[in-house]
Amino acid sequence: MNTREDPTAGWSRLHGTDVSGNRLVVGWLRIVHACARPLDRVPPDALSAAGVVCAGVAVLAAAQGRWAIAGAVLVVLTGLLDGLDGAVALRTGRARPLGAVVDAVADRLTDVAFVGVFLVLGADPLWCAGLVLLTWLHEYARARAQGAGMAGPGAVTVAERPTRVIIAAVVALGAGVLPAGTPLTDWSWAVVGAVLWAVTGVVGAVQLAVALRRELVTPGR
Repeated sequence: MNTREDPTAGWSRLHGTDVSGNRLVVGWLRIVHACARPLDRVPPDALSAAGVVCAGVAVLAAAQGRWAIAGAVLVVLTGLLDGLDGAVALRTGRARPLGAVVDAVADRLTDVAFVGVFLVLGADPLWCAGLVLLTWLHEYARARAQGAGMAGPGAVTVAERPTRVIIAAVVALGAGVLPAGTPLTDWSWAVVGAVLWAVTGVVGAVQLAVALRRELVTPGR
């Protein structure tokens, strides 16, 4: 087993970017790796699949209304599993290119499920379709840039996975605790979540576009 590599160094090596100066990321990585210790015998791909299942069940729970709080818990668990699969792979020396592909596919499926939470809570279907498209374009552009030679993510934007997990979890929790709507405004939690997702997605797209231009466009060309 490869359990001696520092979690931050391992994550930075696999993702091509140094996050040692980001205390929030470093703290999260250490927590995830601590949680991963009892799971060394579990295949990382199984954890990725479990995350997809949890996200799907979160949608079903949110659709029941009174179970929306459980949906919020499942959304958070999905985010944790998203980190655990990579942590187990690093700890056990099982990190491999195919695993990265499985993880990426699982992430995109769970993104759809998070938007599905908004949908079952009352968000407009066309809005939801647009949110999925916006998220997938964000990740597709990054993946294509990495395929073209860009090292690392290019930029850590406001629209990364943790933001999506937080928005979806807060929406499900809010719908369960205050089904009448958000405090003071009585706006639908689903609508508020969709708007927040869209705003962060657009800002994130701009941040990523600037980073891709900086990384890939030859100066003076």
